[in-house]
Amino acid sequence: MSPRYPLMLDLSGRRAVVVGGGPVAARRVRGLLDADAEVVVVAPELCEDLAVMTGDAQVTWIPREYAPGDLGGAWVVQTATGDVSTDARVAAEAEASGIWCVRASDATHSPAWTPATARVDDVTVAVSAGRDPRRARAIKDRIATQLETGELPVRRFRRPRNGHVALVGGGPGDPGLITARGRRLLADADVVVVDRLAPRALLAELDPGVEVVEAGKGPQAHTMTQMEINDLLVERARAGQQVVRLKGGDPFVFGRGGEEALACAEAGVPCEVVPGVTSAVAVPEVAGIPVTHRGVARQFTVVSAHTSRRGEEPDWEGLAGLEGTLVFLMGVSQLGEIVDGLLSHGRSPDTPVALVERGTLPEQRLTPGTLATIVDIAAAQDVRSPAVIVVGEVVTLASQLASGDGRR
Repeated sequence: MSPRYPLMLDLSGRRAVVVGGGPVAARRVRGLLDADAEVVVVAPELCEDLAVMTGDAQVTWIPREYAPGDLGGAWVVQTATGDVSTDARVAAEAEASGIWCVRASDATHSPAWTPATARVDDVTVAVSAGRDPRRARAIKDRIATQLETGELPVRRFRRPRNGHVALVGGGPGDPGLITARGRRLLADADVVVVDRLAPRALLAELDPGVEVVEAGKGPQAHTMTQMEINDLLVERARAGQQVVRLKGGDPFVFGRGGEEALACAEAGVPCEVVPGVTSAVAVPEVAGIPVTHRGVARQFTVVSAHTSRRGEEPDWEGLAGLEGTLVFLMGVSQLGEIVDGLLSHGRSPDTPVALVERGTLPEQRLTPGTLATIVDIAAAQDVRSPAVIVVGEVVTLASQLASGDGRR
């Protein structure tokens, strides 16, 4: 096959004709609509997907077989009738009229091809692999994934944009558990404001020019106050920077992301929230503890054990009476208070308890016990923060579900 000349067309507002009404034609129409073309479909019948698209104002359906003259005024034609002779007649008229024609039924006689295409933000990836469309799709998917995850950075090639804040949930600790959207925003960041429990390994992947601001909060040890963090996010975005607020877990699960989003809204700063995998579910899960399990627990309650003012203590009477699983975050230093609060309000001393330290990381450790024994066990094992506390019968499943991966 001779070398091909790659070309990108601006079809915005221009006429494109698709002959055929099946699934292949539907895919071609969808791509043309993405390019903002004015699409004319010629086919006696339409598949379900294509019928839905004809409701778009940019799609005109001519409900009959193809006839000479149907290509008038077209910039590009795609024929996918499934009938070789019809596709050949369409291609012949296009050739005579000087119109590029893509023949879905016979690529060897087609003067034009549609490559495997993906769009990631303002980057378009188009791949052709000769007569091997599967290979083209595989290559395209790999490149698109690299762009989406930040493995293939594109920040220095981007057009200047207005300032923007992204509240990104980094997940429970393992850098592989951040979302693809989160990684892409990190790859495009000018400033990253990072929490103590965020996946720190991700910082090593940043471009050297990215500024990293430590905003970690630990027990009685704050690098920045919440008000200072809010002001910093707004200030940097107003200066035109792309700001990522990288948090552990999920921004809206005891992450104070709601306060930061409100501060941005009040300041008129664009703010995007990117969900993260919350440690309340993920950390017990990787330790072999499902927070719900048929016949054992059909609900779970997540509680922040950290309190900064009197009167904010958990409702121990209400929690002790709840069915299902209790998950306590930020509670290692309050373990004694948690146990006393539950026991004093009627929870059985035999209730299983597990402490999972540094969940999802190589040094993860599971320490099991009961409400009657866990305080002494934790002291003897020198259990430290960060750790998730799980209370309930689901804890007994850990030994059954242990995968032997060395983390427990």
